[in-house]
Amino acid sequence: MVNVQISPSTSNQFEPTIAVNWLNPSVMVAVAVDFRTGPALIGLYKSIDAGATWSTTLLPLPTGFAGMESPHIDYFFPNSFVVAAHAFDADGLSGTIVTYTSNDNASSFGPPVIVNQGFGQFVNNDQVVVIADKAGSSPFLGNIYTGYTHDYNTQFIPGNTIFFSRSQNGGNTYSGPILLSSVNEFEEFPGIAITLNGVVIVGWITQPPGASSFKTSVSQDGGATFGPETMIASVVIVPSPLPGYQFRCLTFPALAGDTSNAPTTRGNVYAVWQDFRQGYSDIFMSISTNFGVDWSTPKPIANSPVGSQNFFPAITVSPTDGAVFVSYYTNRVNPPELDVFLATSRDGGNTFTNTRITTTSFSVAGLTVIGDYIGNGVVPQTGRLVTVWTDTRTGVENIWFGDNQ
Repeated sequence: MVNVQISPSTSNQFEPTIAVNWLNPSVMVAVAVDFRTGPALIGLYKSIDAGATWSTTLLPLPTGFAGMESPHIDYFFPNSFVVAAHAFDADGLSGTIVTYTSNDNASSFGPPVIVNQGFGQFVNNDQVVVIADKAGSSPFLGNIYTGYTHDYNTQFIPGNTIFFSRSQNGGNTYSGPILLSSVNEFEEFPGIAITLNGVVIVGWITQPPGASSFKTSVSQDGGATFGPETMIASVVIVPSPLPGYQFRCLTFPALAGDTSNAPTTRGNVYAVWQDFRQGYSDIFMSISTNFGVDWSTPKPIANSPVGSQNFFPAITVSPTDGAVFVSYYTNRVNPPELDVFLATSRDGGNTFTNTRITTTSFSVAGLTVIGDYIGNGVVPQTGRLVTVWTDTRTGVENIWFGDNQ
């Protein structure tokens, strides 16, 4: 196992995601929040040699904004990448969702495109995920979908809700936002999966006050309309911060669909999340075999020692053979220090093997933020799973890269 530092050591970086060019897997692109010039910006890290070496740059800040964070990246055919992020003004308000699109393997990006505009102290759009439809069976191939949290701060509609927008023209423009969750509940950060025939499933986890649960809504028409919400399972929200730590630990959903030709798993949809139902944070999974209509009873997949803390799961499904990969932070090796582990299933989520990705444990002592997520990508030709995460082995928070080879 090889770990590679991909971001500069001169500043802190966190909240990484990664995407791989499916047609030319030597090209890998990651993004993260990057403080190298002072304010929070989006760092762009690119490898053209399958992750051995990396170049770094910063995406330009949209006019009128003071910083950006919460980045997410995905790939779409043939040599395109789309980056979504939350841009904010000098007061940290007026959060606007923007995307940047490259059609030349991330050598250059077009100007930022506004997906949903914020409005001063009243509406803050944040916590965005972006995914492009790459399913070969899909009539909506090339559609780009964004889900994000719409934070209201008014006397009439307080709280957080989940909104969704789509682009049908390669990220040049986006549809008007669709409200998916109830304004009477509070949600953080959606997850999105695409499965066979372009079926889109968006999920969210309701937060306290009140009972918490993992809910989804399904679109059969490429994100134009969505059906009624379905509950996957009740959730016991992980304390934030985790016992013994100081960093924020929000509970988010992660979803992925199997678009492979694997005869027994093709079309499966997998939902993962961190859950405190056992008295410690563990990674749970539920599976749908009918495009999000019904879901299996949740089960833990980390096989971690009782009492260890396992959190921030990221899921990817191989489009070649349907292998399921879930990476996550854990303190199972050398608590309270952290490692990144990978849970792998090659039988449709029935059984998992767990292996260590990090080559050394790292300390998060005294840190109040380590970012709210990590990221995965897969090389279809070989089944190689690549992971990016925040790591402090250099003494500051940097982005590191590793794989399952």
